[in-house]
Amino acid sequence: MKKIMFFILSMVLSNHILYAQNHYDIVVDWQGTGDYKTITEAVDALSMYPYQRTVIYIKKGVYEERIRIEKNYITLKGESRDSTIIGYNLPREAWNQNKDYIGPGVINIEGDDCILNNLTIENSQPEIGPHAFAVYGLNPNRIIIINCNILSKGGDTVSLWNYKEGMYYHAHCYFQGAVDFVCPRGWCYIADSKFYEVKKTAAIWHAGNYDPDQKFVLRNCDFDGVEGFELGRHHYEAQFYLLDCTCSEHMCNKPIYKVYDKNPNRNNPYYGGERKYFYNCQKDGQPYDWYKNNLDQAPGNPEPEDITAAWTFQNQWDPELKSPIQITDFVIDTQSVILTFDEIVTVRGIPVFKNQKGKKFNIKLQRFNDINRLTFLSDSAIVKEDLLGGMELLEGDIIASVAYVGERSIGQKFYITKN
Repeated sequence: MKKIMFFILSMVLSNHILYAQNHYDIVVDWQGTGDYKTITEAVDALSMYPYQRTVIYIKKGVYEERIRIEKNYITLKGESRDSTIIGYNLPREAWNQNKDYIGPGVINIEGDDCILNNLTIENSQPEIGPHAFAVYGLNPNRIIIINCNILSKGGDTVSLWNYKEGMYYHAHCYFQGAVDFVCPRGWCYIADSKFYEVKKTAAIWHAGNYDPDQKFVLRNCDFDGVEGFELGRHHYEAQFYLLDCTCSEHMCNKPIYKVYDKNPNRNNPYYGGERKYFYNCQKDGQPYDWYKNNLDQAPGNPEPEDITAAWTFQNQWDPELKSPIQITDFVIDTQSVILTFDEIVTVRGIPVFKNQKGKKFNIKLQRFNDINRLTFLSDSAIVKEDLLGGMELLEGDIIASVAYVGERSIGQKFYITKN
């Protein structure tokens, strides 16, 4: 009997997880079987000030369009990493000569908490070298790119440039480009990804001149490219951490370096000095001395296991967080209860939950300002004791709106607490 009950509970939890993973709000299919034929149409159809995360599912195909994302909490999720392709031929200089509102990249992100998942994004301009953005943005914050191919033959392939507060997380990606083709400003953490440099120039670049803590962390990443490619450089204050990374024998013997102009009056200040830290990095073929372990010289003397995404972002954001969202307060008004969550939430479906005595609570129609508070109704008067003990979610779901690698749900079983 216990085995049967365990099996039933496992199936319920599995279905709940599957529901979260497979959820989408809008379907884009260039062949016309979805809600829209283009991604731009889907993005433009969203409300101007969304607080709910919207998942736009993009079916296999080649989408030759440039996209501007100004709204927050948007996920673009492809059906196939290699066969869902967003591509456009646009050198940066061509856009400079004929500027438009969309932006100079294939995907231009100006909203916060955007997630790009399971896609190929390519600036298909054919020349090697000229700047050609695949992903671009001046103001976005908390951006996740995961399980994607981000491609260009030009420079600045991934250019997220919120220099004041920008935080970016990328994992399980393949990046390709020419000079400085992954070049974040602010804070950036990249894990388990591959880089390919198509020119004898630097692959990675960083600017961290607004806040002394701003840093670029790369963990378990592989670097390859044409014979003689350089690992990295910077023009401003910068801070690099490379841990458990590998480089091919094609990489030249040149440390990550600061670019200096021949005219000293044009050089940027360099108050922080050399801040390039390595741990357990390897290279095929002849080893070089400059990537030897020196993590003990980094500020705060961190151990390798300390250097996580949350650490990178000064614990202001942990995109790898898996714990359920929490209810931190409640207010009872006869047959209704207002639940307060610990962050902005998104409602999936029509949530219904019940307490241990079987009393049900149904969500009330949401209002525009229901950002982290949701109202639930019952058929009879609600007392405090009705909310004590564990609750079971029967229908729908409630997830965090902020960008995380995995959706943070309230969970099938949850508790209601009060500050």
